[in-house]
Amino acid sequence: MLYLILICFIALLIVGPSYWVKHTMEKYSEPANRYSFTGAELARNLLNSAKLPHVGVEVTESGDHYDPLKKTVRLTPDKFNGRSLTAITVAAHEVGHAIQDHDNYPPLAMRTRLVQWSAGVEKLGAGILMLAPVMMTVFRSPAAGLLLLVGGILTLGSAVLVHAVTLPMELNASFDRALPLLERERYLINGDMPHARRLLGAAAWTYVAASLMTLLNMARWLAILRR
Repeated sequence: MLYLILICFIALLIVGPSYWVKHTMEKYSEPANRYSFTGAELARNLLNSAKLPHVGVEVTESGDHYDPLKKTVRLTPDKFNGRSLTAITVAAHEVGHAIQDHDNYPPLAMRTRLVQWSAGVEKLGAGILMLAPVMMTVFRSPAAGLLLLVGGILTLGSAVLVHAVTLPMELNASFDRALPLLERERYLINGDMPHARRLLGAAAWTYVAASLMTLLNMARWLAILRR
């Protein structure tokens, strides 16, 4: 019974943040036309106010993010064209990263380097994962299973590491950059500020929640190897 309780507790720690982030984002996505301007328009205005007219704003299908190499804020279509509180707040969060970049905020530079490093590691891990089944079939050796484990850790573990160590940077973008902008420029409707704070918190935890879910995939690989 104690073992079952421990398993449930660990599962809650892993799944809980992801559920909270998703629930918070969806909750404030309605009403969809709450604001007279879109997330893209707000991002452009905030960037201009921060004296960053050179930073672009683009639509993307790859998730909301700021690209420090291309100097571009990228928003998914529902945020780029959206007029909900979620769209507005997430756009402000990504502008917060652009301001960090302008201010040479060290954790952002560290994350950029980690992302570049992890991309190579993930490719190596994916190659090993593709090779491992062949090794297991041809050689029927326990070493092939170890190779599979190494590949899984390289592929999934590097992403977990990158996202986990950048939570302070995400919190800074939300509460030290985006929130003061929203307060100073008075973009939010009266009464929306407490909800915007929750959304900014969810935006900061997005990557960490994703990395925690990745741990479930790592556990799945370990379970496969134990069979």
